[in-house]
Amino acid sequence: MGPLKNIKVLEFSGIGPGPYCGMLLADMGADVIRVGRKGTEGIENKYDIHNRSKRSITADLKNEKTIKEILKLINQVDVVFEGYRPGVMEKLGLGPDVCLEINPKLVYGRMTGWGQDGPMSNLAGHDINYISLSGALNAIGRKDSNPIPPLNLIGDYGGGGMHLAFGIVSGLIHSLKTGEGQVVDSAMVDGSLSLMSFFYSLKEMGHWEDKRESNLLDGFAHFYDTYECSDNKYIAVGSIEPQFYIELLEKLEIDDKAFKDQHNKDLWPELKEKIASRIKLKSRSEWVEIFSGSDACVSPVLSMEEAQAHPHNVSREAFTNIDGFNQPNASPRYSKTKPEIKHNAKEVGVDLNDICNEFNLSKEAF
Repeated sequence: MGPLKNIKVLEFSGIGPGPYCGMLLADMGADVIRVGRKGTEGIENKYDIHNRSKRSITADLKNEKTIKEILKLINQVDVVFEGYRPGVMEKLGLGPDVCLEINPKLVYGRMTGWGQDGPMSNLAGHDINYISLSGALNAIGRKDSNPIPPLNLIGDYGGGGMHLAFGIVSGLIHSLKTGEGQVVDSAMVDGSLSLMSFFYSLKEMGHWEDKRESNLLDGFAHFYDTYECSDNKYIAVGSIEPQFYIELLEKLEIDDKAFKDQHNKDLWPELKEKIASRIKLKSRSEWVEIFSGSDACVSPVLSMEEAQAHPHNVSREAFTNIDGFNQPNASPRYSKTKPEIKHNAKEVGVDLNDICNEFNLSKEAF
């Protein structure tokens, strides 16, 4: 069982970053109870990966009797988190002031896009909006095209759910040491800014231009980009360090004096064209064979289907098959407390009887 064994978490259902946070906590062994909307009972989707390893109940949060029972449950858990707009939980009678009064050790997580305060705090938004305000979106893409949405990895997941999980665990450590609970205000715009901290640092040091495809790590450098092969598949090249760059040129059989000045940005466009022409001569599988075992930092760009079969991922059991659903395994890994995915997402509301019995709640109130 994972390192969060015996930690009890109450998750108020939402979409995206909140459920992902709950998945991370459940993967690490926490007992996560997801509160769904009354009337959704019986819905089942084992492929809803964010809800794996969680228990499920439903509740009418506008019913006073239900709220009383929910507060009884909150008094017995370590963590509560929600992803509603600011003020919604307060209106329901489940705000942090109420919950921390009955359970002073409670860690109360709040997942929003804009944060609990500020002029935009009550506005709607999505990942693309949050990362547009953090500077992340403007930095991604080719210089002659629009900024490219990087899936919803930066705002929703990296700067959202993962930051909330980190905040919750940090709050738990404080609570376990001091007996003092607190609110965790996790905003996706803040989280995506945190992920951008390295680039803000480079900018202030004069090592980063604030425009797309103009820098070392944004696809401008000939030694840090993707290239198309003869079979219309791609390889990724990341040969930053001099010794790796030398090995790249050796494997590509390039002996051109212009390449010796690796960091001359004026040459990068020309050198990129030469590398692109060379890589286009062979298929991706041929280049994989050529660079096999090499430190040139070259790898195939895989589809999700291909990633599941790659020998490295297979050897590390990076994917696990549960009831016919092959899915990314729990991460990170621990030497003592092995995380365990207990089951796929359950039928909505299926655990209500067990939860009521375990926490001495009135089933009729739900």
